[in-house]
Amino acid sequence: MRIARALAAPLGIAAIAGLAGCFTARPPVSLAPPATPIEPPLITPVPQTEDAVPRLEPRARYGNPPFYDVFGKRYYVLSSSVAYVERGVASWYGPGFHEIRTSTGEPYDMYRMTAAHRTLPLPAYVRVTNLQNGRSVVVRVNDRGPFVGNRIIDLSYAAAAKLDMLRNGTAMVEVRAIDPGAPQGQASPLLAGTAPVVAAPIVAAPVSDPAALPPASFAPSPASPSGTRAPLFVQAGAFSDPANAERLAAKLRNGAYGTIFVRDDVIAGRRMYRVRIGPVPNVPEFDRIAAALERAGVHDAHLALE
Repeated sequence: MRIARALAAPLGIAAIAGLAGCFTARPPVSLAPPATPIEPPLITPVPQTEDAVPRLEPRARYGNPPFYDVFGKRYYVLSSSVAYVERGVASWYGPGFHEIRTSTGEPYDMYRMTAAHRTLPLPAYVRVTNLQNGRSVVVRVNDRGPFVGNRIIDLSYAAAAKLDMLRNGTAMVEVRAIDPGAPQGQASPLLAGTAPVVAAPIVAAPVSDPAALPPASFAPSPASPSGTRAPLFVQAGAFSDPANAERLAAKLRNGAYGTIFVRDDVIAGRRMYRVRIGPVPNVPEFDRIAAALERAGVHDAHLALE
């Protein structure tokens, strides 16, 4: 399944308040998963593309408005990528957009290690880890999107190939910013006691869960002693009051979401109660649960590790 690019260049029809620059909006495709995995398109085989090398760069002249609106949602561009960590579903874009201008004005090259993101400053460097197989890549973010469903990053064809997600079209991933100014361009650390910064429309701020995040590094997602990947869950909410957590869990147990439980942990000296669903085996199941939660009024659900 291919997720259409909804914002691919600094020209077009999505007006930005107080700014002369605009973007090109492209119609999304259906999010319904295919009945069977589809074959990758018949295009030139992916060369042995090296990961992007993080380096200090000035903010791009284009693609960095204070905020912009797409399909009725408002997105705020972050002032910095430091400490940015997010988990969710990645998609990829390829042949149909090769050599088309990105939001920074650079031509999109499907064979380079790049990506599109809704709110990170452009350019930015992130490590993307496929939480389903442990593969990891470093990409340079130079475009805006995706704006379809709950996808959090749109990867180039080359990056998607290295993560082994071309056939399915999507994968559950972690996106962690890399600070080029830090020693050896290490991943941006999660600031102690703070929540991860996540991309969200103005109408829906995600619930934070700093304790669920692994230490900043280039390592893949945690694995059990047996070598299997750590299970993934949908987090529907996080509360300091256990009564609120139990109330949400009880409400959700009336629906067909799957196994629902409340997990409590001490986070920065405070006990937090997190409502979780799962484990979630794949992207279609994550999409099903996220859509059902949205209909139930839970707008801040996100992917979480055990």
